[in-house]
Parts: sequence; structure tokens; C-alpha cells
Amino acid sequence: MAPSLNRRAAAVAVVAALAVSATACGSEKDDAKSAAEGGKHTVTTAMGKVEVFDTPKRVVVLDTDALDSALTLGVKPVGAVTAEAGAPMSTYLPEDKLKGIKPVGLIMEPNLEAIDGLNPDLIISSKARDEKSYKELSKIAPTVFTETTGPDWRKNFELHADVLGKKEEAKKVVADYDKHVTEVTEALGGVDKAAKTEVGFVRFIEGADIRLYMNDTFVGSILKDLKVGRPANVDKTGFSLDISPELISEGDSDVIFYSTYGDPAKAKETGVTGGKLWKNLDAVKNNKTFKVDDSLWMLGIGYTGAGQILDEMKKNLS
Repeated sequence: MAPSLNRRAAAVAVVAALAVSATACGSEKDDAKSAAEGGKHTVTTAMGKVEVFDTPKRVVVLDTDALDSALTLGVKPVGAVTAEAGAPMSTYLPEDKLKGIKPVGLIMEPNLEAIDGLNPDLIISSKARDEKSYKELSKIAPTVFTETTGPDWRKNFELHADVLGKKEEAKKVVADYDKHVTEVTEALGGVDKAAKTEVGFVRFIEGADIRLYMNDTFVGSILKDLKVGRPANVDKTGFSLDISPELISEGDSDVIFYSTYGDPAKAKETGVTGGKLWKNLDAVKNNKTFKVDDSLWMLGIGYTGAGQILDEMKKNLS
């Protein structure tokens, strides 16, 4: 009789423990989902209208522009993707602001299980990056997509600020950037002098052609903000003019900023910059070529990244 009672008591204890555990797990998730304050509102996104919390508390970002926006506005995400396996989330954002953010996969390859495990109340990305995962992401939390990144970064920032509950703070960020642009333009000698200085951007890429960046890019947009001159072959609508090393003369301008993605030798940077064609460029002859951090200039898509790029341009152009 006693053993039977003991078994029954043990069974009851196990059931009770499981019930408590399930309740705890459920409450944790419910607490995380209800952590946002101030009700909800609807925003228009690249995927249609989405209802979001007014003040989300557990944000996951799936691209570098969303990470820049969040940290610029004083919001630390609970999760973020990286550009490559083993790579840091950012090389230009302050380490103390990145500390504690959990990795949730790679750009264009988000780890849905890891994201769900963070119990987010908002997910931010773009249609260009994660359209294929939108349905699954939307089941986890309200998911806000911009159309793409790059040239529309200012417009994207406005949406990011709205869904992060930071619209007022965003106004100051934009005003500070505009002031920064004016200061750098003045340091270049004013609008007229800046317009007479042609500035190009060359990117060496492992496994691809050399790219000369046009206006519909993050870098191109900053150059246009400064109202500097642009070489005629890239001063147009479009992403990039892709060339072979033999056509590097197409990248000539008064000033050349350049970066490298991947191994410099495999990306052709080593061979090109050590060759005769490169050395014959006007910018090279006049000592006006500047190698810059590819991670910042290509992935620093946002007001914090743009501010650091403006500082580099001021240093090298004035």
C-alpha cells in the first residue's frame, strides 16, 4: 500500500512540476510580448500595413541599417545578424553599445529558432534581404520591412524611428547630420569649390568585378549631399559600373576613395594598385587616393555610419 501511495504522490509531483514549468515558460513569453508600452499603431511597410507596439522593448534587427538606426536612437536590440560567420556585428559602432546583443544568423540567412527564442516584440529588416522569411518572421513578432537598403537609408530611418517609438529623437539626429554636411562642405572650400572636385569610389571585391559606385548607393548619396563633383560615367542613376582591371582608367577622378572586400590579392586590389594603369590615374599622381574601411563605407548604412564617413571625407579632402 505504501509503495502505491508513494508512486501516486510522485506522479502528482511530476505533473505539478510540469504544470509550473509550462506556466513559467508561458508567462515569460507573455511578459516579453507585453513588455512594450503605450498601445499600438499601424505603419505602412514594403509588405503592406503592419500593427506595431508604440514602444517595443525587445527588438531584433536583421540588417546593418536597422542596427545603426536602433543604436543611433538609443535602442539596444536583443538580437542582430552578422555579415559573415564569425564576423563582428559592426566594426564602427561602439563595442559597449553592441555588448549583450545576441547573434541570430547571417544577413539574408536569419536563424528563425534563435529569433523566436529571444521573444521579440518587433523585427526589422528589408524586403530585399528577407522577403522569403517574411511569413515565418511575422508569426514570431510584428515584422517591419523597408523595400531595400542603400540609397533610401534616410527614408528607411524615418520608418525605423516610427516603429521604435523614437520619432522625436530622430528629428535631432537628422538635424545634426544636415549641420555636419554643411560643416564638411564649408571645410572643402564651399559649395562652388566642392562641385569642382570630382570624387569617385572604387570597390575591389573578391570573386567579382571591380565596382565604381553610382548615385543610387549609400556612398553615392553622401557624396551628393556634399555636392562634390562626380565623374560623368558614374554621375547617374544606377548602382555601379562594373569593370575589369584593364579598364581601371574608368575609375579616375580628382579624388578616389577605395575599399576592398575579401582577400586583397583575390579581389585584384594588390595587382591593380601595384600596376602601371593605376599609377597613371590623375588621383594617384596627385596623391589623392585614400583606402577606407569597407565595413564602414559599405555596411555602415545609417546616420552614425554616415557621420563617420563625413569625418573621413573632411580629413582627406580639406
